[in-house]
Amino acid sequence: MIRPTGTNGGLIAVTGATGFVGQALVEAAVQQGLEVRALARKRQVPRLGVEWIPGDLSSRAALDRLVRGTSAVIHIAGVVSAPDAASFEAGNVAGTLNVVEAARDEGVPRFIHVSSLSAREPQLSEYGASKLRGERMVMASGLDWTVVRPPWVYGPRDTDTLEMFRMARWGVVPVPAGRASIIHVNDLARLLLALLPGGEAVTHQVFEPDDGRTHGWTHRELARGIGWALGKRPWVPQLSKTALMRVSRIERMFRGDKAKLTLDRVGYMTHPDWVVGAGAAVPPGVWSPQVRTGEGLKSTAAWYRQQGWL
Repeated sequence: MIRPTGTNGGLIAVTGATGFVGQALVEAAVQQGLEVRALARKRQVPRLGVEWIPGDLSSRAALDRLVRGTSAVIHIAGVVSAPDAASFEAGNVAGTLNVVEAARDEGVPRFIHVSSLSAREPQLSEYGASKLRGERMVMASGLDWTVVRPPWVYGPRDTDTLEMFRMARWGVVPVPAGRASIIHVNDLARLLLALLPGGEAVTHQVFEPDDGRTHGWTHRELARGIGWALGKRPWVPQLSKTALMRVSRIERMFRGDKAKLTLDRVGYMTHPDWVVGAGAAVPPGVWSPQVRTGEGLKSTAAWYRQQGWL
């Protein structure tokens, strides 16, 4: 285990701080009185408690500056949707390796890596395979690491679940068969911060957090829950993998590389079991979910409306 050398216990380094999960994490960290040093590709508005470091995962100089003198790195940044395997490799594998090497060279004692539940089934998608390779980089680093594999994350600022809310508003939410776990972004942010102190209970572990519902939810239940949050009762037809692949190809024809429903996404969306593993639960003394999913979906719908997204 690498020990800190002159680190500031209240200063943490964050990648992906401008994204959906990252913004929730930064807000929670500042509320807890932590100082955040965050990587950003674009110029950011100054914020109390946050130091912005310009750069990306390919810039070793920026990463060295990001992690220097910090007590922990929370690595959230990654590629979720891409047109080819090389793009996933660059963001989720090479990018992770760059952050790991910077943390190791600067003597950062703690590394929290946000992966994905899709890493559990790497054969289903290039995304999942790249996330698993990124995990292996972290595990082989010699750092004091923890890997977090979130399932479906929802909440304010989430543009993926937003599409389901929009469909529910119009009364139809097509879904694939299967079950999934889910977690509110604020609960995920609380978990990442709860892992900062380290300790035998959380280091060198892979955790799969969720909302606390045993056996997760069917996709149909989640679609109806989204409808309930909007005061609607949508029709929820079940789409086959073949049908989703057709939709993906049509979207690619019209939107090109900006298409969200890629064939790679279809690969893991249609897997029947995305329920978190019981053996990968976070110890209750460290963290437990606080946001009940029904209420979380309702408050998310309210946030979308306030922002004019619905």
